[in-house]
Formats: sequence, structure tokens, C-alpha cells
Amino acid sequence: MAVYSVCVTTGPYLMAGTLDNISVTLLGTCGESPKQRLDRLGRDFATGSVQKYKVRCPAELGELLLLRLYKERYAFFPKDSWYCSFICVKAPDGTCTQFPCYQWIEGYCTVELRPGTATTICQDSLPLLLDHRRRELQSRQECYRWKVYAPGFPGIIDVSNFEEMETDKKFALTKTAPCTDQGDSSGNQYLPGFPMKIDFPSLLHMDPNIRYSATKTVSLLFNAIPASLGMKLRGLLDHKGSWKKLDDIRNIFWCHKTVTSEYVTEHWCEDPFFGYQYLNGVNPVMLHCLSSLPSKLPVTHDMVAPSLGPDTCLQTELERGNVFLADYWILEEAPVHCLNGRQQYVAAPLCLLWLNPQGALVPLAIQLSQNPGPQSPIFLPTDSYWDWLLAKTWVRNSEFLVHEHNTHFLCTHLLCEAFSMATLRQLPLCHPVYKLLLPHTRYTLQVNTIARATLLNPDGLVDHVTSGGRQGLLYLISTGLAHFTYTDFCLPDSLRARGVLTIPNYHYRDDGLKIWAAIQSFVSEIVGYYYPSDASVQRDTELQAWVSEIFAQAFLGRESSGFPQRLCTLGELVKFLTAIIFNCSAQHAAVNSGQHDFGAWMPNTPSSMRQPPPQTKGTATLESYLDTLPEVNVTCNNLLLFWLVSQEPKDQRPLGTYPDQHFTEEAPRRSIVAFQNRLAQISQEIRERNQGLVLPYAYLDPPVIENSVSI
Repeated sequence: MAVYSVCVTTGPYLMAGTLDNISVTLLGTCGESPKQRLDRLGRDFATGSVQKYKVRCPAELGELLLLRLYKERYAFFPKDSWYCSFICVKAPDGTCTQFPCYQWIEGYCTVELRPGTATTICQDSLPLLLDHRRRELQSRQECYRWKVYAPGFPGIIDVSNFEEMETDKKFALTKTAPCTDQGDSSGNQYLPGFPMKIDFPSLLHMDPNIRYSATKTVSLLFNAIPASLGMKLRGLLDHKGSWKKLDDIRNIFWCHKTVTSEYVTEHWCEDPFFGYQYLNGVNPVMLHCLSSLPSKLPVTHDMVAPSLGPDTCLQTELERGNVFLADYWILEEAPVHCLNGRQQYVAAPLCLLWLNPQGALVPLAIQLSQNPGPQSPIFLPTDSYWDWLLAKTWVRNSEFLVHEHNTHFLCTHLLCEAFSMATLRQLPLCHPVYKLLLPHTRYTLQVNTIARATLLNPDGLVDHVTSGGRQGLLYLISTGLAHFTYTDFCLPDSLRARGVLTIPNYHYRDDGLKIWAAIQSFVSEIVGYYYPSDASVQRDTELQAWVSEIFAQAFLGRESSGFPQRLCTLGELVKFLTAIIFNCSAQHAAVNSGQHDFGAWMPNTPSSMRQPPPQTKGTATLESYLDTLPEVNVTCNNLLLFWLVSQEPKDQRPLGTYPDQHFTEEAPRRSIVAFQNRLAQISQEIRERNQGLVLPYAYLDPPVIENSVSI
């Protein structure tokens, strides 16, 4: 008789324990144990518990290959979901084998777990294990299905599939509280103070392993409802008129100020701060260095001579690499719609900037269309105060549109959803790339489903706050994806291609490159451990199916994008994985976390414009400026969103934090520790630098970077 010790760890999360019966079978190279119920005196499988059981076999089983878990009904109790963290089995000879689980197990079912040692398909030779890989992927591909949201969009998760599975009794979301808010006949609901519909049904029917935790859900609701009710009670959310004076905008979030938001309020109209935001604001990816001026922006030296000074020549500055362009061409044909029954407007400006001898980036000239001519004047710093401020505000509105739709939502949220989907569908749990990427997919499918239910849905938030509304969003995202390239996706390549490697005080670049290098070193060690050669990469059919699905679903099979369709070398794999992890974590933090800081003062980031771009100079006044900015209720709706998405989550997992030990071998665990140490060093360097800055840049400080796109 051989006796195996089975130690079961239940997760620490709210309602992680179960009352259901749990039984196990151990499968080894020399046989299979009888099915045995895990039962001991007292409560079994309580939240956070670590409990040991004995499993008796007629003979030793040899090397353990699988652990089969049976979750079955207990007496008259209803189904009770269970979060199993991991199970450790100690053989009679003292050998310990850890079986990672780290998932919710719903309903009555059988789950098969493999030992924690990561393996590619090339390393599995036993038919039992190959069949297990096949069945696991088949099951997940039936569960996680692709859906086309709109033409030209990356593929998204088909949430309706979960509702069908629940109806068919394949899934049981037993611990989801029913929604009791009033709504319309389609199931759309209204949160108190929110003017837009929320498609709650699409949020409820989701696999619990991709849903928000109860802690995070409660946190979001408690953040959202008081803020929106406060605006509602003060009448701001219902006020459809213009702001009477600029200072009134200060009162929207009088109790939610930050050091940066206060700085923005004081300096928003200054040219150096306008330029600073291209480097360290929420959209630090727009600048391109110029060696010559484009024909569509006919700026002459005489126009900008007062800004350059008597001893500086525009052509010389171009040759020195000190002149930059922010081109909002993508907005030229963007559709517009109405807010509060009033037509809105969009411009497609060209903004010329100069790096002056003091190291400050300042605007030299602004043209509010892509077509020069008498009706598209070039605005200059020497124009009247209100003319120049209005031109800069039009650029800031364009910044808002490009940032929110493309830099933020498309390039982090939507693409990272596609990466998450392909990882879930094409890589089994035992695959090293699955183990590497899983922490960087946490909550991404859930948060994007929420975004589509609250922002992108008809009559959602986008329709209430932006010049283009939902149709404008669909256009900008599809157009942006059609022009997005692998160079844009990889930070070092993007910085090099844009010619911005030497601009001083570009903290986003400096911090981003350090984090990229740390991720690259970590990924290189993991890849090198599991893939001994280029040939091992090429032979991994699961890996090739994964990258192929990403190319087809995320980038719609567009070869001109430059994204890989197949991975042939270790270097290609390391670069692709590095870029994915960076964009799922650091890049999202850089373009998301500062939205409240830079947008709380609405004139710095207006979401819509109510007057057309000026076609002549000398007409702007304070009154016309206020009549161009968004109305009061539009402003409040947008600032509420900025505030919510900038909140630090209650169950945050910072970059490099891996509490779930999917890797059980010593080598990858040493690599994780080295990665964490490097991130700690980067954090120390950032904080020391920030002590000497008037406006600290902390969005890429590793402890405040979330591992994944989770908000």
C-alpha cells in the first residue's frame, strides 16, 4: 500500500471556499489511484485554508502526470463555486509535485491539472499528455469565441457565448448578485447619476476566471456612485449651458485635486507646458522630428522669427533636429455628431514645435486643417492672446480624441484583449508562454466588456461627451488600426523612427526604455530556459498557432503592419513577448493613469468643441472661447470618467508581482526575483529624479504600474 499526502490550498478571496464534495485521482506513469474523496473532521476547503489529506494506492504510481479533481454535490446544498490555488502531492519516496490551479471551479465538474513544470508540445511525448493538451484547448476554444465588433476593429470576446453556456447549464455563476437597478426592456440599466445606459447583461454572463474580483467590483461602484451623485445633486450633470467663467470649472472636483492637476490648472495656457505635455502627458507618442517642413504646412522663417529670436534660423534648427511636428491627419474625415442637440466640430491640426536653447519644447505655429489656404490661417504665438489660446485648445481637443480612441483604447485595451484571447485559446496551461503572459491578461477581458457596455454602446458615454460620438470612435479606431505598425508597437523602434531619442526631459522615454530593457532581460531568460534553439521555436505548433491568431484577429491579417505571422528565431519571440508585456502594463499606465491629472482642468483637454475652427484671425474673445468649450454637463460626464479610470485599484498587482506561482521550477523563479529587483532599482532611480522636478513624472514608477490592462 502506497500513501500519498495531498495538500490542498484554497484561495484567500471572498467566497473562495466551497461546501461541495471534492475527490481526487492521481495518474502516474505506473498507474492510477482509485478515486478518493478528500474529507476530514471539520470544515473542508474554507477560504484561505491549507489542508492535508491521505490518498492510498495499491502500489506506487511512478512519476505523477495528472491530478484529476472531481467537484460533486454535497447533500442538499446547491452548487458552490471554489477557488483552488494549488495542490501539492508528496509521494511515498518524499518527492513533492506541485499542481498549480489558480482558478474558479464552477458547478459539478471534473478538472485535470498537470504538474507545474512548464512544457512545450515538443517536450510532451506521452499520448496521455498530448491528448490532455488537445482536449484543454478544444474546451477553451469553445468557451472563448471571437466576435467582430465593427469593421476594421480587432477581434473581441463574444460575451454572449457565456450566457448561452449558462443557459445550457455548462456554467453556473452562482456567486454573482443579481442586478436590481431599473432599466429598459432590453436589460440596459442606469446607475444613479449616470445619464448613459449600461448593458449589464453583457457584464454578468462571464467566466468567473476573467471577471473582476468582488473587491474590485465593490471598489469601482463605491468610487463611481458618490462622485456622480455629488454632481447630480449640484445640478451639474443636468446643466446644458456654457460655463459662465473659467474659474467655475475648478469647483467640479474641488475635493479630488492632485499635485499635477493643480499645476495644470495654473500653467495650462503657457507655451512651455503645452509643449511639455507632448513629452510627459498622457499621449507622449505624437512627436516626429522634421528635417524639412511638409508642403501642407507652409511656415516661413519670417513667421516664426519673433519666437526663434534674432540669432536663430528656422532652416538651421531643422537641420539640427530641433523642430518637431504633431500631425492629427487621422481626424480630417472623422464624423461628428450632436451633443445636447447642438452640432459639434472636429479639426485636423498640424502643430509645429521647437526645442529652444533652454531645453523647453514650445509651439511655433498651428494650422487647424490639413489644407493650407486663406481659410486655414497659421496661428502664431505673436497673435492675440485669445486667438493663440483658442488655436492651442483646438490642438488639445485633437489630442483628446487621438489619445482616447487610438493611443489608449485601441493600442492598449483592444490589442491587449486580442492577445489575451489568443493566449487563452491557443496555449495550454502548461505552456511556458501561457504561464508568462497570464498575469498580464488579468481582468482585461472584463474591463473591455465594461467599456463596450458603458462607453461604446449606443447612447453610452462616448455619445455623451465627444465631438464624434460612437460613429467617430468607430472611424478613428478602424483607421488607426489600418495604419498601426510593429514599429509603433515596439517602444525603442518607435522612438528611433520618430527621431526623439535625444530630446531632454523626456521622462516617458527614459523610464519606458528602462522598463522595456528589464522586461526584455526577464523574457530572454524565460525563453532561453524553455527554447534551446531557433528550431525549437519553429517546431512549437501551439506557439505558431498563437502568433498566427494574433496576426489574423488583432491586425486583421494586414501584412503591411509588419507584425509577425510566424516566429522563427529566439530573438523574434523575445521581442514580441517583450512588446506585449510592455504594452499590457507600462504603456497602459503611461497613457491611462494621468487622465485625471491632465484632464481635471477641462480647457486643457476638452472632449468636444461647439464652434467650427476659426477661419480668420482677430475674432476670438473670452466669450467666444467659452462658447466653444464643452457645456457643463458634457464636461462633468467626461471628468467623471477621467477620475474613475485614474483610481488605484484595491487589489492591484504591480508590474513584476506574481502571487500565483504558475512557474514551479527554480530557474524561472530566480528570473522573476531578478526582474523584481531590477524594477525596484528603476523605481528608486525614478523617485530620486522626481525629487528634483517641479512636476514629478511617476506614471512609469513600477509600483504604480498594473501588471495588466485592468481599468
